[in-house]
Amino acid sequence: MKVLLAHNFYRSSAPSGEDAVYRNEKLMLEENLDVVSFERYNDDIDDSTLFKKIKLALDGAWSVTTYNELSQLIRDTQPDVAHFHNTFPQISPSAFAACQDNGVPVVQTLHNYRFVCPNALLQRGGRPCEDCLQGNLLPALQHRCYRDSLMATSAQVWTILSNRWRGTYNNKINRYIALTGFAADKLALGGLPKEKIEIKPNFLPNIPEPGKGDGGYAVYVGRLSEEKGLRTLIDAWTNLQFLPLKILGDGPLRSELQTKVKKLGLPVEFLGYCNAEEIFRVVGSATLQVIPSEWYEPFGMVALEAYACGTPIVASRIGSLDEIVDEGKTGLKFEAGNARNLADTVKLLISDKAKLNKMRINARAEVKQKYSLDSNYQFLMKIYQNAITDFNNKSPV
Repeated sequence: MKVLLAHNFYRSSAPSGEDAVYRNEKLMLEENLDVVSFERYNDDIDDSTLFKKIKLALDGAWSVTTYNELSQLIRDTQPDVAHFHNTFPQISPSAFAACQDNGVPVVQTLHNYRFVCPNALLQRGGRPCEDCLQGNLLPALQHRCYRDSLMATSAQVWTILSNRWRGTYNNKINRYIALTGFAADKLALGGLPKEKIEIKPNFLPNIPEPGKGDGGYAVYVGRLSEEKGLRTLIDAWTNLQFLPLKILGDGPLRSELQTKVKKLGLPVEFLGYCNAEEIFRVVGSATLQVIPSEWYEPFGMVALEAYACGTPIVASRIGSLDEIVDEGKTGLKFEAGNARNLADTVKLLISDKAKLNKMRINARAEVKQKYSLDSNYQFLMKIYQNAITDFNNKSPV
């Protein structure tokens, strides 16, 4: 089988988990199939003038350049199926039409909620928001949900609406991949065809050796931004001063959080950005990992990394995290945004050493059973075949 694999990379100054997932999946497919790549890089974008910004916004809704270039690539390489990851902003939905018009079935992985939500996150003010899921996108314009800009938000609203009118989302994509059942439900509620949405989680290409969990500290890994629940995390640690906390990652809240930690004299250490090897080392030695998100995470890769290290999780009972963390088996959950409940949950988890050790074993078993490369590859092959079947059934005889 020959697969056309397409992705629009984010800027290198703001690396995305989507980029990492795409690279992992590309390597997996190249080991087994013939892969043709169609890639764009946001580092190449020139938005230095108002005219260029407007052109970028219009192309983000439907790029004629992409349609023509991809059509030619398809004619030259003759792929059996096309698989898209991020298409925003340079590839655009015109890529789906290029595939369909040239006889190629389309699969689209949904790493976020961009096809149903103008800011792609289903959040506003650091909290979950579903105001646009019933089809009316006016709330997004009223609140300037994308980059706090009416112009930028209007461009995203136009992208969604114009492609609904074209029938792009219903007729140009044969299979969608949602990362969890929760995400699939929200995407269907937002108007994507439910019968075309299949669930396939992300995976870890290389599962490291388990850690010993003997470091005597808790750990947070991720971006330091409002929706990640960092303020709740620090507030909770005012009641957990007996347990050191290591924070791995960077982001806009770092300075604010460091100031508060210093003022309160909390046992919290900020380690900044760390590479994968360092993350696995620190997480593997941790007693537990906290994931305090307050938005609908499409999929928590940090949870898989914790499982791989054998580290139990304390996570918000929200969105896909509620699905990924098995209560009492691989971790415990707390009410999102509730610092007191988070502190009490951490205390409960560390109070039973035998149960904590059992969770370490369960976490390793979970990642090997559900999130391995081999199982993910089999999932993906079935989805490709379903997309091909769907395309052939709709093609004129």
